[in-house]
Amino acid sequence: MPEFDVAAIRDDFPILSRTMAGGHPLVYLDSANTSHKPQQVVDAIAEHYLQHNANVARAMHQLGAEASEAFELGRTKTAEFIGATNRDEVVFTKNASEALNLVARVLGDAGRIGGGDEVVVTQMEHHSNLVPWQLLTQRTGATLRWYGVTGEGRLDLDSLELTEKTKVVAVTWVSNMLGTINPVAEIVRRAHAVGALVVIDASQAVPQLPVDVASLGADFVAFTGHKMVGPTGIGVLWGRYDLLAELPPFLGGGEMIETVSMERTTFAKPPHRFEAGTPPIAESVGLGAAVDYLTHVGMENVAAHEQAITAYALAQLNELPGVGIVGPREPVDRGGAISFTIDGVHPHDVAQLLDSQGVAVRAGHHCAKPLHQVFGIQATTRASFYLYTTEAEIDAFVAGIRHTQKYFGV
Repeated sequence: MPEFDVAAIRDDFPILSRTMAGGHPLVYLDSANTSHKPQQVVDAIAEHYLQHNANVARAMHQLGAEASEAFELGRTKTAEFIGATNRDEVVFTKNASEALNLVARVLGDAGRIGGGDEVVVTQMEHHSNLVPWQLLTQRTGATLRWYGVTGEGRLDLDSLELTEKTKVVAVTWVSNMLGTINPVAEIVRRAHAVGALVVIDASQAVPQLPVDVASLGADFVAFTGHKMVGPTGIGVLWGRYDLLAELPPFLGGGEMIETVSMERTTFAKPPHRFEAGTPPIAESVGLGAAVDYLTHVGMENVAAHEQAITAYALAQLNELPGVGIVGPREPVDRGGAISFTIDGVHPHDVAQLLDSQGVAVRAGHHCAKPLHQVFGIQATTRASFYLYTTEAEIDAFVAGIRHTQKYFGV
C-alpha cells in the first residue's frame, strides 16, 4: 500500500491554495456535495479536447477511433476500480440520480414490479433513491415501505420484515447526511432470501471505501464521478449483466440500437442499450483519470484517512456546548460527513458565518428531508471531509463555530 501524504495530495489540487474574501485561506469542507479535482484529471480532460476530440462509435477517421478508445478505456478502468468482472456491466449516465431513475423505470417497464408487490427503501435515503421508487410504485400500484432509523442515526433492521411480496430493496450504503455506513452485506442477504433485487446508492461509498461489487452481491450499484475527484456530468450504473440483458432500454436514440426500420427497432446489448445519444466522452476520460489517481493513492489509505479525520472532528465537536451532532457521535461504521445544529442559530446563518471565515460547508436538508423530519428538525449544517482534509482545517472549522456562537451571543 503506498504511503499516504496529505500535504503532497493537496499539491495536486490547485483550488485548495485559494485565498477567499477577507484574506482567509480556503477550508473546503463540502466534499460530500462535490469533491475537488486534481491537476491530473483536469489535464486528462483538456488533453482529450485539444488532441483527440471526436464523437464515438460513429466516425471512421483517426480522431474518431482515438476518442472511442479513450471513452471505452474509461469504462474498463471504472469496472476494474469497483471489482466488476465484466466491463459491459458498467453503464454511463449523467449522474447517480439518472442511474437510479434508469433502474426504477426499466424494472417497471419490464413488468418486474406490479400491483401487490412491495418496494423497500429506508428513511435515510437521498431523494435520488426515494423519489424514483415513489414514482414507480405510483405507476404500478405497488406499495412503498421503509426501514426506520434509530435515535443514534443507525438503520433499524428490526423495524421492517421483508416478505415474498418484496421485489426491490433500495438502500444507501453511506448516508450523505448522517455519515452512517449501513450493513449492506446483511441487507443483501435478507433481500435475496426472499427473492428481492437489491439496488445500492453508493454515491458516498465509492469515493471513500474500497468497493468490490462482485463480492458485495447486490444487483445494481449507482454512483457518480464528481464526488470521487472526477468530473461532473458522468454517473455510473453497475448491474449484473444477466439482469441488464433482460431489461428494456431507458431512452431511445442513436447508438442504443441494433437495427431500426419504420415499423420496429431491435436494441443493442448492454451497456450501449442504456446509453442513447452522444455519451459523456470527455467525462469518461476524466473519470478514468480519477480512478487512476485514487488507485495510486490507495482506497485503503483514503478510507483510513477519512476515518481518522472524522474521529478528530467528532472529538472536538462533542466537546462544544450548544452543538448537537445529528447521527452517530462515535467514529464507528461512519463516513466523513457530520451534520450538526447550534442552539439558537439557524443552519444557514452558521454556514454564512463560516463562509465569511473561508470555511465552506453546506446548510439545508441535504436532499434528505424525510430524514430531517425523523429527527424533528428542518435543516442542519454539514461539514464533510475527503482525502485532502487536514487537522488544521478541522481546527479552523471548530474555531469558526466558536466565533459563530460568540457572534450570535449563544
